[in-house]
Parts: sequence; structure tokens; C-alpha cells
Amino acid sequence: MSCVALLPVAARADWQAVEKVETYAIVGKTGPELYASIGERGPKIGNNIRVIAHTNFKLTWSRNYQADAGACTLVSVRPNLVITYTLPKPVERLPTAMARKWETFIAGVRSHEHVHGSFIKDMVRKIELATAGLSVPDDPKCQKIRVELTRRLSEISQFREQQNRDFDRTELGNGGNVQQLILALVNEPQGPDLAEP
Repeated sequence: MSCVALLPVAARADWQAVEKVETYAIVGKTGPELYASIGERGPKIGNNIRVIAHTNFKLTWSRNYQADAGACTLVSVRPNLVITYTLPKPVERLPTAMARKWETFIAGVRSHEHVHGSFIKDMVRKIELATAGLSVPDDPKCQKIRVELTRRLSEISQFREQQNRDFDRTELGNGGNVQQLILALVNEPQGPDLAEP
């Protein structure tokens, strides 16, 4: 029976994610035109499905393994995390009323994507806590520890993916925040007080 331990003396370095914003160009002067352009030009995910916005990340690790008395210990880990948010951006100057509607829409979309970003950062912190100080006995070549590492990383990654699915189901479903943002963008305002100043 193998014994896997976490040592409290493991070094966990302070780190910060690098967060970047990339935009893709959309055209139109009205809500329906802008939303149609998003549908034509938005980033593709999964089975070639276009979305309004997308959050992606690149994660690499610096790990220090040390073998001692036959055991292998991961004495320190340091993540290097880059999160990229891809958002739509109109290429033309919008009419005043439409510009206000667009700012409300894109602020909501940005906020939605930042939640996905927070899930990613939380995942990295959990990986760090679950692996720094990991020690596997009878592993002088530090091979068994990598198998255990992969198992732990897989569990944490699967949890984040489920978080994403649950969040999107709520946000994109009937009455959800993103659905409300879309409706507010594409629906024409009603009433005499909504004319251009």
C-alpha cells in the first residue's frame, strides 16, 4: 500500500494571473445589426459554435521535485497563468442612444467572462494547494509522483468545467443575465422619452 502525503513546509510562491483582452470587429449601428454581426464573427468553441465572448487560458508550471531517502517530494510549485478574454467591439461610431445600450451590454458580457476567469484562478490555487508538498515514498526517480499529480489535476479541472457549465446554464437560460443583456440590446426602446437628445 502506497502512502501519499502533503508536507506543510512546501514553498508556495505568490503569483498573479496575467489578464488580457482581445477584441474582434463587428459592424452595425443598431442592436439587431450588432448582434447579427456577433453571430457572424464571434469566436468559435466546441463543435464550431459561435459565441458572443470567450475566456481562454494558458497555464504552465515551474515545479521543483526532490528525491530523498527513496521518496520524491514536490517541494515547490509556481504557476504561470495567462487568461485571455475575447470580446466584440464595434468598428463604427454608434449613435448616442445606441452607444449607451452597447456600453451596458458589453459591461455585462465582460462581467460574465470575468466570472469564468475567476473559476480559472480558483482552479490554479486549488492545484497549488493540492500538489505543493506532495510526497510519494519509494519513488527515487520521481515517476510515481507524476501519476498522482495527473490524477489530482484531472479532478480539479473537471470540477472547474462543471462550474462553467452550471454558470452558463443559469446565465444563458430563460431569464438569465446574458439573455436579458441580449434582449435589452436588440429590442427597440418604447415610449416618447427615448428620442435622441
